Amino acid sequence: MGQKLLVGVAAFIVVIAGLKAAEGLVVPFLLAVFLAILCAPSLAWMKRHRVPSPVSILLIMAAVVLLLLTLTSLLNTSVSGFSEQLPVYQKSLEQRLGGVQQLLTDYGLALPKGFLNDILNPDVVMGMIKRTLTGFGGVLSNTFLVVLTLLFILLEASSFPQKLQQISRYPEASGEQVQRIIQSINRYMAIKVMTSFATGFLVWLVLSILGIDFPVLWGLTAFLLNFVPTIGSIIAALPAVLLAVIQSGFVDALLVAGGYLAINVAIGSVLEPQLMGRNLGLSTLVVFLSLVFWGWVLGPVGMILSVPLTMTLKLALENNPDTRAIAIMLGTAGPGMEESRTPAVSDGEEV
Repeated sequence: MGQKLLVGVAAFIVVIAGLKAAEGLVVPFLLAVFLAILCAPSLAWMKRHRVPSPVSILLIMAAVVLLLLTLTSLLNTSVSGFSEQLPVYQKSLEQRLGGVQQLLTDYGLALPKGFLNDILNPDVVMGMIKRTLTGFGGVLSNTFLVVLTLLFILLEASSFPQKLQQISRYPEASGEQVQRIIQSINRYMAIKVMTSFATGFLVWLVLSILGIDFPVLWGLTAFLLNFVPTIGSIIAALPAVLLAVIQSGFVDALLVAGGYLAINVAIGSVLEPQLMGRNLGLSTLVVFLSLVFWGWVLGPVGMILSVPLTMTLKLALENNPDTRAIAIMLGTAGPGMEESRTPAVSDGEEV
């Protein structure tokens, strides 16, 4: 038992090291896979309405290419404009921090000269924002490889279930397992896309009304980071709030922060739970740890896909009696836990 555990841990470490080393190839492939899962219902709908497969794939590919090119163009244009204004913003932030330090001094709280500028270094803060946005732009800019991989996945999609049944010892159980994984990921990703779009649109609207610079950029940032669980919404709000401080002062910054808070409470705490159900089948601790882990392995895309990747792993583990205990540890305690213990094969069959 101990030797088997050591071999398993060693194999896991080797696989993770390989994924991290091959990040440049793995990331576009994963994006293509999850785009294919999102496109699967549209492909099935057109198939039911007797649309020829080549036409269906062509229409889906055209829509995906248009979407990726639009997002890439908007993000790159906005990041470029923001980068040009960085020196102005940095100087304004230094002045604001100097004013705050002078105010504290007037009230008897004397601080060393330049203390706040050292703590909240404008170069570091604004540079971090630029690197984060550039990272997302770099992910989206690899459009060709993502689209090409997606095309081949869609072409193979119809034959994949038959291939899986041919190589499996238990064809029906394997088919049900794959179908369950795809349906779970598809539901999660579809709902997340809709709620993220709503979040990004509302952020753009609020910032446009308040007159904050680059509302499109911050709307896109909110859209992308809404896929990141736990801390995504906080990270998305920070640059816009900081820019509001630089541009208009602390009152407008409070209004911006309040707008982000209202949007995220309404969508993240009310709408998403209503649409997704009680939970995702993952414990809160596992969601956070998966965010850190996949973000370290695959970068920004790993953070965005951390939940569906962990859901896939959990569903795969719980269908194998040897690994079902690990799946239970990843999940939440509740009425659905008993279902996760049900074997994927019928009673009497040897696994």
